[in-house]
Amino acid sequence: MLTDWRFTAAAVIFCTGLLFTSIETSAQSMPKDVAARTEIYAIPSLTISDQQFLIGDANGKQVTVAGQFRIAQGAGKLPVVVLMHGSSGVGAGMDPWVRHFNAMGISTFVIDGFSGRGLTTVGPNQALLGRLNFIVDIYRSLEILAKHPRVDPERIVLMGFSRGGQATLYASLERFHKLWNKSGAQFAAYIPFYPDCSTSYATDAETVARPIRIYHGTPDDYNPVASCKAYLARLQEARRDAVLTEYPDSAHGFDAGLLGLSTVTVSANAQSARDCRLKEGEGGVLMNDDTKAPFTYKDACIALNPHVGGNPTTAQEARKAVSEFLQALLKLG
Repeated sequence: MLTDWRFTAAAVIFCTGLLFTSIETSAQSMPKDVAARTEIYAIPSLTISDQQFLIGDANGKQVTVAGQFRIAQGAGKLPVVVLMHGSSGVGAGMDPWVRHFNAMGISTFVIDGFSGRGLTTVGPNQALLGRLNFIVDIYRSLEILAKHPRVDPERIVLMGFSRGGQATLYASLERFHKLWNKSGAQFAAYIPFYPDCSTSYATDAETVARPIRIYHGTPDDYNPVASCKAYLARLQEARRDAVLTEYPDSAHGFDAGLLGLSTVTVSANAQSARDCRLKEGEGGVLMNDDTKAPFTYKDACIALNPHVGGNPTTAQEARKAVSEFLQALLKLG
């Protein structure tokens, strides 16, 4: 249950469907990283189990999550980057990306997949939300954006971090689009940051014909890069346009360096599937490939206390790489 101001805010969003706030100041007088307009959207979604997601069973709990749409300065239909948060929800680390993209003339749509579900964090208990729920939120957001008069539906990019990076990566699967994407639109590219790549899904090398760019840290012990390298090899063998960029001395969440943060600390009691090998079994059941039993977060392979922290140098390098990729992909002037 949502309480106090969260309940009130959720109720207002649910009843109105759309709230508008705008900056009336002339765009010429504003810094480029300030959005010309902000819109808050209610996103009808579902809370379902991973098994339900994998078999296309929509008989879950109806929920309303939220999205913040910041329309960059500029005229006409603009490109958009959709941003999906990780296990701690929408945090301060999202803001440098949002402002940077807005300064590039790219609008941003930040999804909050937690507040509408009564969650603030799932790090210490990842079982609170199925691993694949965010993909439903993402596709529902795409449906809203593809119809928006200020959005170029051919230039919507998906980017996510950690749990949101995992959702970004697997949202590229053709099978998942057929099951859940009712928008009639496609993302122009997928940009996962330090995702968990430990799960093998049926036909997971069959991604849509769009580029995938993964950014990861070498010492990451939350979501190790090794499993992403293995998945990347399968994607490249299937002739998909997938590239992984690896950064040394970069812990999980290294782009927090964009905030000037450089300390690496233990994420106390956070659950990590770093020692797990998961595989989709019959009927959409996620299996522990070592025990051949259905996977749970009580399995012995689940580890605790991974490290997180920023690296200002590699954070800047990654942001530069993403910017150059988007500059070319979106044909920005």
